Amino acid sequence: MRAHDAQLFTNIAANTANFELKGGKYGVAAVATWGGGSAKLQMLGPDGSTFLSVATATDFTANGYAAIDLPPGIYRFTIATATAIYAAVVRTPGE
Repeated sequence: MRAHDAQLFTNIAANTANFELKGGKYGVAAVATWGGGSAKLQMLGPDGSTFLSVATATDFTANGYAAIDLPPGIYRFTIATATAIYAAVVRTPGE
């Protein structure tokens, strides 16, 4: 797997495939038809099999944006009942 500076997802309704981020400062955004659902940015935990929520700021239940420091690692968006999700994780300039 190759580490990236950004991952973009368009019109999804299920968990994303795992992706690797280089680490640093990132902007995370999500827009969706929420209907009581959620989209959470999660990182693979130290056991190599459990995904953990990164922060409450990236546990989206409404359209939003968060700026956050992320360590290098494997990530995914975990989706619960929300649909038509557009999500992005983008490394901010200067990193």
